[in-house]
Amino acid sequence: MDLERLKDIHNGSKVAPTFSDLEMERRVTLLRKHMAEAGIGAVLFTSYHNINYYSDFLYTAFGRPYGLVVTEDDHVTISANIDAGQPWRRSFGDNIVYTDWRRDNYLHAIATVLERAGVRRGRLGVEDDHIPGLLRAQVADVVGGLELVDISQPVMRQRMVKSAEEIELIRHGARIADLGGAAVVAAVREGVPEYEVALAGTQAMVREIARTFPDAELRDTWVWFQSGINTDGAHNWPTSRPVQRGDILSLNCFPMIAGYYTALERTLFYGQPSAEHLRYWEINVEVHRRGLELIRPGAVCKDIAAELNEIYDAHGLLPNRTFGYGHSFGVLSHYYGREAGLELREDIDTVLEPGMVVSMEPMIMIPEGRPGAGGYREHDILVVGDDGAENITGFPFGPDHNIL
Repeated sequence: MDLERLKDIHNGSKVAPTFSDLEMERRVTLLRKHMAEAGIGAVLFTSYHNINYYSDFLYTAFGRPYGLVVTEDDHVTISANIDAGQPWRRSFGDNIVYTDWRRDNYLHAIATVLERAGVRRGRLGVEDDHIPGLLRAQVADVVGGLELVDISQPVMRQRMVKSAEEIELIRHGARIADLGGAAVVAAVREGVPEYEVALAGTQAMVREIARTFPDAELRDTWVWFQSGINTDGAHNWPTSRPVQRGDILSLNCFPMIAGYYTALERTLFYGQPSAEHLRYWEINVEVHRRGLELIRPGAVCKDIAAELNEIYDAHGLLPNRTFGYGHSFGVLSHYYGREAGLELREDIDTVLEPGMVVSMEPMIMIPEGRPGAGGYREHDILVVGDDGAENITGFPFGPDHNIL
């Protein structure tokens, strides 16, 4: 077939963006500053998180690659023909569409954008923490004289410090997560399956996102609601298991707004917990409270983890801890993205600074068959400021509030 390989599909008008032009220009300007300092003539982003961060377009791969090329003067998302004009409508900057008529049309689109921008020699930034080896080799072949260099770490560092507009969106996310939590609690009763409780929380959050952000795509918001043995993993999905009196429960609400995930996680009990359940819960709450106090500007991620480890260790529960104590928020989801350099773990030496947004989320797991069995976790989101940190999660935690 002799059909066009590339298209411009400017169908309709640009939608109202998530962020102002000033905010998007700020992001791209900082990127171009690094490019100039590192002698990088162009960048090819392939990840969900960076394409979204620098263009406000969150793609749906469905087996097809997507991209964003940024040069000194150009800013072009690369999308598949199957999505027609939607990527252009939601992109900050221009968009080019590749068709399916030839297998290598995606690579042809990259080469075309670079050729139009006059980038023929020098260095091309790519995301070595994301781009598959086969695709990297194909890109290297098609761009000829350009040397591929990793840009993933400096752009991750840029994303770690949030702007005022980002923090405002994250505040809304935390508020909406609280609403989802309230809907989950209201749906809990004996015999109701986990998925029905989860649906109640998801519906409440999606409706509030639609009300607050009427121009946003409504996608990827979800709830993990777990009961009994299903609470052992932080990322266990709802099942058909019915809630039973005496169950330990895990409430996990995740509103997604324009690729920005926020979270609320709480331990609950349906009916009075046993003495041993209550003991473990109180210990985890103790760790959570101390963790909230430790998040402040100048604190070092690994030092926070070390101090909280001491509390668990004093109770003989350090081996029961299941993951790090928190992580950065921003462009994030269970299937893409995270600023790995801003996790509250023993191997991370990042210093907290104003504009960073992190969680405090301690968790322990007591195996089935032991008294007090189950998974215990709490989760709050904090915005680091000049003098301390603001907790933007409003849902209460602990036995005084969450025995249903």
